[in-house]
Amino acid sequence: MGRDASGQPGVIGIGLAAVLTAALAQGSWQWFATYIGVTLLAVIFGFYRLPVWTGGLRSTYVRNLAAYAMVVGLCAAIALAPMLQRWAWLFPMPGTRGRCPALGTYESIRTEAALSDLAGRDRAALAQAQDVNSHAAVADCLSATTTLWLPVYAAGAAVLVALGAWALDRARARNEVSAAA
Repeated sequence: MGRDASGQPGVIGIGLAAVLTAALAQGSWQWFATYIGVTLLAVIFGFYRLPVWTGGLRSTYVRNLAAYAMVVGLCAAIALAPMLQRWAWLFPMPGTRGRCPALGTYESIRTEAALSDLAGRDRAALAQAQDVNSHAAVADCLSATTTLWLPVYAAGAAVLVALGAWALDRARARNEVSAAA
């Protein structure tokens, strides 16, 4: 495939797929989101090429670069979402994760109150229900927090992708000019 971006509308479909994935994700971010994000990135990197670098802010290259970087950033954020939700070291936003364990405790108490008639008959079943509901509440809280901050990670990835692609393409164009001379 050449360096001409015309005839490559697939990036729009990939962007749409990524947006739908993010919009339709409900509850906890699952590992399948990582698979979807990585698959979309593989399709983008495998089948989409930016046009030849040209200077100027109004050039086709800049418009394509912006779209390309934003779609790659979105796909990268979707791929990272389950990890951001689960690993505090990867998602160190202060004050965002701290309230989630308290919600899990509250849900455990609420489950005990709702199933109080079960407490006398089967303590193990009650404990299991409390654990499941507490875990779901914490996961939903972390998911909501992750989703809230996901655009920041997507934008950061988009900026890095745009700067990297721009630098590589500019260097490539400079090398082609010097090789032709």
